[in-house]
Amino acid sequence: MKKGFVSVITVFTIVATIFSGCGSNNKSTSDSKGEKKGEETSSDSEKVVLTGLADLVPHNELIEYVKPKLEEQGIEINIVSTASDTTWNSKVEDGEVDFNFTQHKPYMDEWNELNDGHLISAGAVHVEPIAAYSEKYTDVSEVPDNATVVVPNDATNEYRALSILQDAGFIKLREDLPELKASLDDIEEYIKPIQITEIDSIQIIGLASDFDIYIVNTNKALEAGIDTTKYLFREEGDSPYANIITVSEKNKDNPAIQALVEALQSEDTRKFIEEHYHGAVIPANLDETNGEKGE
Repeated sequence: MKKGFVSVITVFTIVATIFSGCGSNNKSTSDSKGEKKGEETSSDSEKVVLTGLADLVPHNELIEYVKPKLEEQGIEINIVSTASDTTWNSKVEDGEVDFNFTQHKPYMDEWNELNDGHLISAGAVHVEPIAAYSEKYTDVSEVPDNATVVVPNDATNEYRALSILQDAGFIKLREDLPELKASLDDIEEYIKPIQITEIDSIQIIGLASDFDIYIVNTNKALEAGIDTTKYLFREEGDSPYANIITVSEKNKDNPAIQALVEALQSEDTRKFIEEHYHGAVIPANLDETNGEKGE
């Protein structure tokens, strides 16, 4: 019995040693993984990640175009949404994202004024001429009296819409307008009788068939698959409404933001815009906008 008891103890000792060895190996593996993870974290800390919001076309397409250049500099761009909504400026203001790429400076300035905001332009990239389209007519000469026209209802884009209606000979705006702003109240004369409706620009294309003419921003037309070469009339290419990278004041001097703007303003990107969008999107005139560096 005593001998058997010793044998049992010996067996348990061997088993315990084996499991102890396994435990030691697991700890070593865990430590090894921990060190590897630490190395990866160290590597990740050298990479800068910018989070942003960008309209699908052309904004996100331009971001995708410059991503490889930025990755070479250790900068990763994470676009968290391409479905524009009214919260995008608030998300930049509150620091939820680093930037948005969806608007021109007059629109941003208007938002700042209405919301006590402090957003700034980090740089101008391109112009999207606002244009008038129709599902019923192919030439402006075909548009009848009392035609129905829908325009964006925000002050800056409504000014743009009313301006091209004036250039097309439909209306006359009063001369003492505030800078780059207008509403229906500012129409001095209807040269050709039309009925104008103001609605949110996001809804215009969905309601286009309800109107004889709809005036909409180029990016929304492109996103909807509209042939932007088949407009009735549109803004000229020297528009002051260059689309910008919008940031909060704290990101004004962020080197990663500056690198993003530099890539988007590069000659290579400008050439891509000219060749890819065939005039529907135009590179910003950086001499006139002074690059819009937020200064």
